[in-house]
Amino acid sequence: MADKSEAAAFVAGDKTVDEVVERLLEKADASGAALLGEGGLLTEITKAVLERALEAEMSEHLGYERGDLAGHGPGNSRNGTSPKTVLTDVGAVNLAVPRDRNGDFEPRLVPKNARRLAGFNDRILSLYARGMSVRDIRSHLAQIYGVEVSPDLISKVTEAVIDELVTWQNRPLDAVWPIIYIDALWVKIRLGSVTSKPVYLAVGVDMDGRKDVLGLWVGSEGEGATTWMAVLSELRNRGVEDVCNVVCDGLKGLPDAVTATWPKATVQTCVIHLTRASLRLSSVRDHPKLVPALKAIYTAPTEAAAEQALDAFEVSELGERYPAVVRTWRSARPEFTPYLTFPPAIRTVVYSTNMVASMNARLRKATRNRGHFPSEQAALKVLYLAVREQINPKARDANHVAAHWKEALNQFSLFFEDRLSIQ
Repeated sequence: MADKSEAAAFVAGDKTVDEVVERLLEKADASGAALLGEGGLLTEITKAVLERALEAEMSEHLGYERGDLAGHGPGNSRNGTSPKTVLTDVGAVNLAVPRDRNGDFEPRLVPKNARRLAGFNDRILSLYARGMSVRDIRSHLAQIYGVEVSPDLISKVTEAVIDELVTWQNRPLDAVWPIIYIDALWVKIRLGSVTSKPVYLAVGVDMDGRKDVLGLWVGSEGEGATTWMAVLSELRNRGVEDVCNVVCDGLKGLPDAVTATWPKATVQTCVIHLTRASLRLSSVRDHPKLVPALKAIYTAPTEAAAEQALDAFEVSELGERYPAVVRTWRSARPEFTPYLTFPPAIRTVVYSTNMVASMNARLRKATRNRGHFPSEQAALKVLYLAVREQINPKARDANHVAAHWKEALNQFSLFFEDRLSIQ
């Protein structure tokens, strides 16, 4: 078992941190003590830190330190301690909470009715955001921290996020965005029977190169312009007055809704998704020839050159073998060619929704781990928590702006100067 006096010394600061940590580790190794759990190294340090903080709160409450002569007299004074077990990030910790004779001491760090610290709630939410079920979370906490947590407690912690989700979904947004990506992922929701439903997400990139998920919406079958008008109108009502480019995966009815909401916006179909759709319509043995033929179309220097490349593909052996591929590119032409009018730096970031692939991958992983959800709200709750972790200011790459974004945003400021200058 870790030495409690060493832990206390660590908190009191009468030895250097390195010395105390090294001595504690040596004693833990010698005795075979664990890091976590009852008697574990981190558990004892956490206990010492919390009890020292509680003593400091008591001293502030009474107006004098322990052992001070000011405490001798008819006024309020210390009156021993009460045992209390709280759940922390390192597991269950048994505390000795100080009492006062008047009974009016209210600890701030560990409130009277609190049985877990805020960090423990955050740990539960982090596991939930990764798509773990209530059963999985209980098993994980029991295995790693030696703590038995009831399903009701986990439900209460996660349900508390709903108000935060509503606030987030209705927060005001910037007036102008260079790019908004709109993508969809499918989740299984039990509505009597288990049904796959699309969840749409809008990811905006501002002029500082920061990505922000603007909203999440559960869709339904047969979505069209009416559905998208409701979504885009919500974004406009939250402050989005203009968007330079809306990049999407050929979602039905979206182009018309975009131009009705933001008349100056350019709608760009994701070229990568268009290519994948073409590959699904062709034999695998022809993919090595088909991919470069299609690449010649979407990497053409101008819109006219792209049209010529598509004409050449149509009369080629591959085009004659796969007329469905030709029809796919012809029908998508109005929304696939706009990016060809942009400088190369802008083309790089608007030709595909893959620019937000890391965000989408995180969300898909969270939903895939859960299998299916009992309701639409449960699905949105998990997705929101996954988004919150992804854009957490403490995340390593939260403030990182890739070099290609810096170059593209400089081009945006030149190409759309009259529209972006109103920000």
